[in-house]
Amino acid sequence: MSKSNLFSQGSENLREIVRADHIYLWDNEGKRYIDGSSGPFCVNIGHGVKEVAEAVQRQMNDVSYAHITHCTTKSVKDCAKRLALFAPEKLNHVYFSCGGSEAIEAAAKMARQYYLSIGESKRYKIIARWQSFHGNTLGALSISGSIARRVHYLPMLMNIPHIPPAYCYRCWFGKTQDTCDLECARALDTQIKETCAEQVSAFIAEPIVGTTLGIVPAPNGYFQLVREICDEHGVLFIADEVMTGIGRTGKRWGLDHWDTIPDIVAAGKGLAGGYLPLGATIASDKVYEAFSEPFAHTQTYENHPVNCAAGTAVLEYMIKHNLVKRSEELGEVLHKGLRDLLSHPSVGDVRGFGLFAGIEFVEDKKSKKPFSPETKYSRRIVDQCLRNGLLVYPGSGSVDGVRGDHIQIAPPLVVKREEIDDILQLLEISVTEVEKRVLNP
Repeated sequence: MSKSNLFSQGSENLREIVRADHIYLWDNEGKRYIDGSSGPFCVNIGHGVKEVAEAVQRQMNDVSYAHITHCTTKSVKDCAKRLALFAPEKLNHVYFSCGGSEAIEAAAKMARQYYLSIGESKRYKIIARWQSFHGNTLGALSISGSIARRVHYLPMLMNIPHIPPAYCYRCWFGKTQDTCDLECARALDTQIKETCAEQVSAFIAEPIVGTTLGIVPAPNGYFQLVREICDEHGVLFIADEVMTGIGRTGKRWGLDHWDTIPDIVAAGKGLAGGYLPLGATIASDKVYEAFSEPFAHTQTYENHPVNCAAGTAVLEYMIKHNLVKRSEELGEVLHKGLRDLLSHPSVGDVRGFGLFAGIEFVEDKKSKKPFSPETKYSRRIVDQCLRNGLLVYPGSGSVDGVRGDHIQIAPPLVVKREEIDDILQLLEISVTEVEKRVLNP
């Protein structure tokens, strides 16, 4: 095998995909895979949707590029209008970028400029959560609480305060469902006061923590209390909906599960369905109307005409085929089947909403003792799934940044009932095979 020119570890061993359609991928040897993690988490409407390809081709034929400082295009305006209609109440103002990390960077800057505009120039600090992930650019990584992703770059990162996650399976406060008083949310109030409230601009959180914890929803009441705390201290609430938005969790936005409306939303991934890179930062009327001058955050590829054409086509496809409701209904089927895996000795927890699910693996279920990092248990599961023709997404470090194993299952929202059955069957087979090798060698 010839050496790859890609700057990517393991690129020589990656499958070469030559065809994709619906929820399936085929490699250059003819093997078919079920895309059980949507690429990961991008391909909400499936592969090979001709309406998207046609929209992109039309836009490329008309105007392939126009710089935002000079002009705009109908495709950009149409996408902004469509996304604003899809967005939470009173979030009507859209800034387009090329992905989730950029959307987070824009949200952080937007919060800062908002406070400059209203005369509160001391506010610049953002509070985030440990075991979160908000992107790989240096600003977004500074905000992130993913210990494993931060470790190599710590000298380069900004000092961002973090609070404990809302992680019910492994509560950082040692509470159970019966004794929970939402200490994980109340920690925000404490952190704002300790940080110096008049210096805090925003709190940022994923409604359902994705890759770092393995699809962990917050407990009931968490985000309602977070909203109250932010309002009390005059702090903006930024929702990182890069993974959880655009119907992935069975509602339009992850925060809809808690009837909570943020001030700013960062979106990406499923927004253009993986067809082209597209992110968006969506501001509330309150934030937008406070700006006394243009947003000081111009990028070459912001508001890209072709990418926005793809975004509009994806959103229209979502609505036409009622994929948010489909995610909710088929998500119930998926989660019911995944709960059956709890009979396995290594499956400690199953969680998530809609077509967005996580499985946490443990060496001992009673004590929740994780496998040693050297075991690479989640990697073994993912590799076995791959051999069996199923693509799922690995995760590790959920316990403390080093220990802990989980996988994520998130098929495209167009998945069929019988295809969910196929996914569940392949997971069952793969988990059983790994357990035989690791637990009963």
